[in-house]
Amino acid sequence: MSSSDCLPDYPLHSDLVKRLKSSLEARDEKAVLDLICTEVKHVNAIIELANDDWMKEADAPLHPLVLVGLWSLEYKRELTNPLCITASHGHTDCVRHLLSLDADVNAAPGGKSALHEACQGGHTDCAELLLEHQANPNLMSEEGLAPLHLCTSPNTLGCAQMLLKHGAQINQVSSEGQESPLHVAAKHGLADHTLLYLQHGASVDTRNSHEETPLNLACGQSWEPHHQESYLEVCRLLLCQGADANATDEEEKSPLHKACKNANHLLVQLLLQNQAKVNVFDYNGTSPMACALQTASFKRECRPHQTVQILLNHGAQRIWPGAFEKVLKSCALSPEVIGILFNSYSKLRVSEKWREVIPEEVFQMHQPFYQSLFLLSHTPRCLQHLCRCVIRKRLGCKCWAYIPQLPVPEPLQQYLLLEPEGLLF
Repeated sequence: MSSSDCLPDYPLHSDLVKRLKSSLEARDEKAVLDLICTEVKHVNAIIELANDDWMKEADAPLHPLVLVGLWSLEYKRELTNPLCITASHGHTDCVRHLLSLDADVNAAPGGKSALHEACQGGHTDCAELLLEHQANPNLMSEEGLAPLHLCTSPNTLGCAQMLLKHGAQINQVSSEGQESPLHVAAKHGLADHTLLYLQHGASVDTRNSHEETPLNLACGQSWEPHHQESYLEVCRLLLCQGADANATDEEEKSPLHKACKNANHLLVQLLLQNQAKVNVFDYNGTSPMACALQTASFKRECRPHQTVQILLNHGAQRIWPGAFEKVLKSCALSPEVIGILFNSYSKLRVSEKWREVIPEEVFQMHQPFYQSLFLLSHTPRCLQHLCRCVIRKRLGCKCWAYIPQLPVPEPLQQYLLLEPEGLLF
């Protein structure tokens, strides 16, 4: 019988539930404990905290999208019990009291046990109490998640430690997505969790239902700037433990494909330093360079030219000259990208048609750069540029390693590494 079929001892509109919800919202642990101890009939009573049952009322108005069949007619009822309620709010004294009354520690009237609730909220003391009273650390919720799968934020590290201490299976996968705890830690950029799981023998290259490894999954996330270092540390830890930098998902996308799509140049550099292949293609025939160029205009705040520059210095194949017009059209808002690509050729014929694909407002915004580009339509490249191309061709995919070692001034090293100069000569 599903949780939605259970009849609650205390329905949503009962006086007790109203007062209980008010006390929970006020975070008044004493009031919660008083209510549970003095007014709840029995320790494992089922309490209804929410109900979206559209079909209970015959005249209940339905959303228009329901009527056209775009939304399911399923409803959600939030059924729980005193132990789950108190554990989810971190009320340790309440949890201790209920356990002393022999509350069913593994009951899950709403689909999740008290241990699930404690771990999701990051309430380490509650989780430890429950585990000491024989809570099952591997119990699957109605959604197919073990408690470790709910450790998704930095404040859940203590819960994860307690779970592993009491026998949680480190490689247990979720029912639907087939994700291990390491997948979850990688997806959320949890470096401390990642280290903990690796120390407990987590499989570094296990795959989920989309054939993604934890590294592949971490590289596919759009990182917020303030989370960037934690995600990078997750990837470093995985790579240090032997994660395959070239493991592809069901669409044959490698971690490098995903890092380039997100214009994450620091991650791109890390992957390439760990033997990621720079010229691989996914199921659609897209290379990491193409991924970087496709999103350059949408990722300007991430400085996508740095990704393009790193790829070229690691031997990425250049764009076919005949396709440069398409690149110019899609990357016009990123003149640094255009400049780096253009400078990777010893000679590239500038077409008058290129001017037509650049929107006028974009041309005016970056007028000095584009004027310098079109001035080269009838002018050969300078000798310095031609020498750069000869050196780069000689060094090939090792430009990134050998150029910084050349006995030349640093500005010249940067020139050889295609550092953008603002104008083309």
